[in-house]
Amino acid sequence: MRLDRSVGFREGLRYKGGLPMLSWILHQVSGVGMIVFVGLHVVAGFLSYQLKYDFGDLINAVYQNAWFQLFIYFSVMFHALNGMRIIILDLWPKMVEYQREITWLQWLIFIPSYGLTLFVMIQHMLLGE
Repeated sequence: MRLDRSVGFREGLRYKGGLPMLSWILHQVSGVGMIVFVGLHVVAGFLSYQLKYDFGDLINAVYQNAWFQLFIYFSVMFHALNGMRIIILDLWPKMVEYQREITWLQWLIFIPSYGLTLFVMIQHMLLGE
């Protein structure tokens, strides 16, 4: 059984989900980012220590890059806060009607905390530490 819709490709790509949908998308992206980081870390360790290949050092250079670390910090912090929001909504189902407010609260916690992280990391990058 097929669902017929009169939505074109370009219209289907247009974002209409609001803040909770953006949080869902970023939750998926941050989860994949953390999996990539852990995977790279395991592969680099295996290649460096078990097989004595220099390719492991090249992989280490990728995830030790400051820009990659900024992405990983974003991923971990956002994924944790969004996970807490999901846990709250799962444990107290009556809170679902306040989902937008809880999502805004999540962003109000995330933005200053990640902003401070950005400030410190970029300061260290510029000073060459």
